[in-house]
Amino acid sequence: MGHKEKPVFEKRIFWDVHFENLDYDAKAKFVIERVFERGDVPDIRNCRRYYGDEKISEVLLNAKFLPETRMYFAAAVIDKPITEFRCYKLRQSNPELFPY
Repeated sequence: MGHKEKPVFEKRIFWDVHFENLDYDAKAKFVIERVFERGDVPDIRNCRRYYGDEKISEVLLNAKFLPETRMYFAAAVIDKPITEFRCYKLRQSNPELFPY
């Protein structure tokens, strides 16, 4: 298997980390969650191309938090019902944690 080219993301998605030093493989979960939380369509496309939908599904379904609109978007992208998302289940069981 050849060396995969690093995905290209908007730097603003990772405003709080050393972008150049980001290890896309070791930090896959962080990168995927952050791209789906803050990225736009090209970022998400690059993310899917790099990690593949299986890996992305696994990460997103287990994410502790995604903003509500992004959760619905992620569900559409990976073609899974919103009720399978951990962050959706957490929100249902603790509505007072999400005052918005």
